Amino acid sequence: MMLKPIGNSRIAEILLVDDNEDDLFLTREAFEAASLKVNLHHVENGLKCMKFLRKEAPYENAVTPDLILLDMHMPLTSGHEVLTEIVKDEKLRHMPVVVLTTSHEAEDISKMYGLRCNSYITKPVDFHSFTKAISQLAGYWLTVVVVPSS
Repeated sequence: MMLKPIGNSRIAEILLVDDNEDDLFLTREAFEAASLKVNLHHVENGLKCMKFLRKEAPYENAVTPDLILLDMHMPLTSGHEVLTEIVKDEKLRHMPVVVLTTSHEAEDISKMYGLRCNSYITKPVDFHSFTKAISQLAGYWLTVVVVPSS
């Protein structure tokens, strides 16, 4: 496994796992406002997330994300269940996972860090604050951090 800086030299592959269409729109807008090169891929539940990451039908040609943005509360499979599966999977456990959710409950935060999420961010409610949070997140994860390549 090689290490790769993302930086401005290539387009970063981000997987957003969130069932809320408004949050998808806001996240796209926020990345655009951050002026970073990003391909934002989206799945709306945890089952699809695991298929995407494992390149199972219909995601056989899916890219390997540089970063996963994971919501906690989704139908079918929760963010907690998704992170549990990622950590158990030898081929996936190296992937950086940032929990991006509305929950600020201490129990949720502890659970997700206990499963080794890399960061936990509570979604700001207004667009300006949300954009600022995504910009800071992207600035750190996409220009400072070196991530393992698949």
